[in-house]
Amino acid sequence: MNNFSRFALLALVASLSACAVLEGDKIDYKSAGKAPTLEVPPDLSQLSRDNRYVIPGGAVTANSYEAGVANAPSLPTAAAKVGDVRMERAGNQRWLVVNRPADQLWEPVRDFWQESGFLLTSNQRNLGIMETDWAENRAKLPQDIIRGTLGKLVDSAYSTGELDRFRTRLETTPTGTEIFVSHRGMVEVYSTAQKDQTVWQPRESDPELETEFLRRLMVRLGVSQEQSKALAATTAPVQTARVATVGNQPVVQISEGFERAWRRVGLALDRTGFTVEDRDRAAGTYFVRYVTPNTDRKEQGFLGKLFSRSPKAAAPNKYRILVKSQGEATTVSVLSESGAAESSANAQRIVQVIADDLK
Repeated sequence: MNNFSRFALLALVASLSACAVLEGDKIDYKSAGKAPTLEVPPDLSQLSRDNRYVIPGGAVTANSYEAGVANAPSLPTAAAKVGDVRMERAGNQRWLVVNRPADQLWEPVRDFWQESGFLLTSNQRNLGIMETDWAENRAKLPQDIIRGTLGKLVDSAYSTGELDRFRTRLETTPTGTEIFVSHRGMVEVYSTAQKDQTVWQPRESDPELETEFLRRLMVRLGVSQEQSKALAATTAPVQTARVATVGNQPVVQISEGFERAWRRVGLALDRTGFTVEDRDRAAGTYFVRYVTPNTDRKEQGFLGKLFSRSPKAAAPNKYRILVKSQGEATTVSVLSESGAAESSANAQRIVQVIADDLK
């Protein structure tokens, strides 16, 4: 065996062993500006006037969150005491409760995401919603000999095959603000038996990743690292939702009052790919767009794409999600765009998706 073959063998063994010892809790995001071919499925699309799901053209080098905190300027809205920030949990959902008005939290939260390696593609302060671009967690890349030796020279040739984006929603309450973070993920998979073409498809949201960013946001708002870890670890899950049928209509039944149920349903819609166009809290209504899943959809080959027009995406359907409470019990149902009760297959799918996320 010559020297070159021996070196190649050692590099291969080292790279395989490195994959097994990756630090699972390390986060180092980088904007996905180098992924212009990412095809967002219809259920993640937005209206043409809204560019929140458009991949930006430029790349942003991410710094780790710890470095961002160390170099961050002192915050004029920093907590006078740690007690004004806490984490709450129901099922697999967590959120922050902060005893400060939303207008004092908007800038620190926006800065937090930028320090964490993201670009913001939606910054709707009037709605209390901000959303990041698609970004890659570069900490998941294997630290093999070749990459460790050549460093940034070959960094662009590596990819995890996964992208993440996060939506943050600030809800005003009588005593302050509640902050919700929802995750959406994409994964690159082979689309041909020869494994010569790939496509992007949605992957499940990651509640633990949401929790980690909430914990780090707590630190950004004045809580110590030790206290934030303790709070994230002590919030116990509570099972509160189930699917039922009322008057031939599928519904989600939640054993909670309106205020908590309203917020949890909003987070579930954010996490599961619905487009929330508007909401009317007084009427308990979310106005959403939903695209029926098409499991038979096939990707066109190269020649098909070259000589034919792109197939039109399925048109989204508009619905109302009604949250109605009596005491400490809440029912979530699906209405048509005009407000009529829905019992269609789509309504059943929507109810099941919401219930699964609330568990």
